[in-house]
Amino acid sequence: MPGHSPDLTRLRIALTAFFALDGFVFAGWVVRIPAIKDQTGASASALGLALLGVSAGAVVTMTLTGRLCRRYGNHQVTVVCAVLLCLSVTLPPLTHSALALGAVLLVFGAAYGGINVAFNSAAVELVAALRRPVMPSFHAAFSLGGMIGAGLGGLVAGSLSPARHLLGLAVAGLLVTAVAGRALLRCEPPAAPDRTPREAGAPRRVDGRTRALVIVFGLIALCTAYGEGALADWGALHLEQDLGASPGAAAAGYSCFALAMTVGRLTGTVLLERLGRTRTVVAGGATAATGMLLGSLAPSLWAALLGYAVAGIGLANLFPVAVERAGTLAGPGGVATASTLGYGGMLLGPPAIGFMADWFTLPTALTSVAALAALAAVIGFVTRRAAGD
Repeated sequence: MPGHSPDLTRLRIALTAFFALDGFVFAGWVVRIPAIKDQTGASASALGLALLGVSAGAVVTMTLTGRLCRRYGNHQVTVVCAVLLCLSVTLPPLTHSALALGAVLLVFGAAYGGINVAFNSAAVELVAALRRPVMPSFHAAFSLGGMIGAGLGGLVAGSLSPARHLLGLAVAGLLVTAVAGRALLRCEPPAAPDRTPREAGAPRRVDGRTRALVIVFGLIALCTAYGEGALADWGALHLEQDLGASPGAAAAGYSCFALAMTVGRLTGTVLLERLGRTRTVVAGGATAATGMLLGSLAPSLWAALLGYAVAGIGLANLFPVAVERAGTLAGPGGVATASTLGYGGMLLGPPAIGFMADWFTLPTALTSVAALAALAAVIGFVTRRAAGD
């Protein structure tokens, strides 16, 4: 990064590693959901309620993590939550009922929610210091980690049990945390250009208009996270159950989605600089809606995989834009609010899609992702003036 200090470069690399680790661990878990569903004997609706544990744990923790970040620092909270995330991913294969699965997923979700608020808050500070919209690059690392985690999961699905696979993920994750965490803890949090380091650590006072804008950005994040969660939790099952794909091919569905999101986010900075946030959100929401209609209703595996990829490109930059704007306006508290609303989409998604799958069909239930992506585009367009873009 020419023109920036080595400290900012080291900080960006360390944060990128944690974003990638988060995606890697999470994807490793989601591609084993079909196997753990069989292990627990859960129905679609029971599995949906159990998966609710991830989002419930995340949302509850997110409401507290903003305060923890202000008290202890974004970097410290990131490292602690990374350790908890790696340890808790080993728990789901040890369960044999939907109730037990839901209970351990609460722990996993708490760690997942905590690390997301912490490293997004740290990334918002770095974006302000760099004065470039590089937030999508961090989320590209998350998607890349997810692609690698899902691809690896597909390769070992037929040879390793979920318990051995997720234990291996935990060990690898702890090694990454040891290396990247040491670097992160050595980096001082950067102050925004208009704030001193002391002011950067203090809670921000926000007025009613700012709170309303943070909620608007949170709603965009909600629509996006609903789609990401749906494809993570139900995408592989749809390909395997409705289109007759093998477990390895079904896992490739999330890999296609994650790869498309990675490509979209790697180009996100250039896209934001050329189009601005509003046009990026509107175009992304419309693209995701089109792709998900194809992914959920296509009669063949290859067409569905194409739809997943198009949806991934469309959704790629919506969540990063929403969280970055909320954090810029209101600091860690803004990140926590937008993230809580965003992962509220994941909170609603698993059980909603599970019940709709029981009432109608899983493909019909997945079309709700397209509807919410379109809603995100509408919200972005309607609020373009208030958002100042």
